[in-house]
Amino acid sequence: MSDTHLESNQKTEIEAAVLRRLLAHLDARKDTQNIELMNLAGFCRNCLAKWYVAAAEQQGADLNYEQAREIVYGMPYKDWKAKYQSKATAEQLANFNQSKS
Repeated sequence: MSDTHLESNQKTEIEAAVLRRLLAHLDARKDTQNIELMNLAGFCRNCLAKWYVAAAEQQGADLNYEQAREIVYGMPYKDWKAKYQSKATAEQLANFNQSKS
């Protein structure tokens, strides 16, 4: 089923709701580290922030990477990192480096 049967504004509202739900899910799963997301899915919270900036630029909005990170993380990135980010294991780093090849 394609999304062509949706009106443009409906599609946008649905996509916005999905993004809000994804961000809420990631916020509830602070135990899931970015490197795990990268290794499993090929993207992480920082990727979402970069995509957010790119989309804002396309719309002519003034939003920088740190502002987008705060939207994605729900707080300044440095605070999130200090509270929730653990050191990557050797295995996680090896998987990450292997996936970049």
